Amino acid sequence: MFRRDLKRGAGCGRLWSIKIVDSAKMTAGYIVGSLVGSFAIAYLCDAFVSDKKAFGGSIPKTVSDKEWWQATDTKFQAWPRTAGPPVIMNPISRQNFIVKSTE
Repeated sequence: MFRRDLKRGAGCGRLWSIKIVDSAKMTAGYIVGSLVGSFAIAYLCDAFVSDKKAFGGSIPKTVSDKEWWQATDTKFQAWPRTAGPPVIMNPISRQNFIVKSTE
């Protein structure tokens, strides 16, 4: 009986598709788990090397000093901001056209 069904192909397709679906679910689980695990390991390594200063070094004064940061910020805010006329960029022909106002 089994051999006769096997020759006709009756029922074999259903078993095969169930095995593929189960295999795909397991594969997706392994892929997602591997991605999550690799991101966790990368985060821990980054935190250890950069925050804990695993290879020595110190935080630069320009980052940690608030007075320096405020002086730099006031300097940048004091610069005049100037801009040219609006431009339409055409990346295909690599030509830029100045837009003239209609007023």
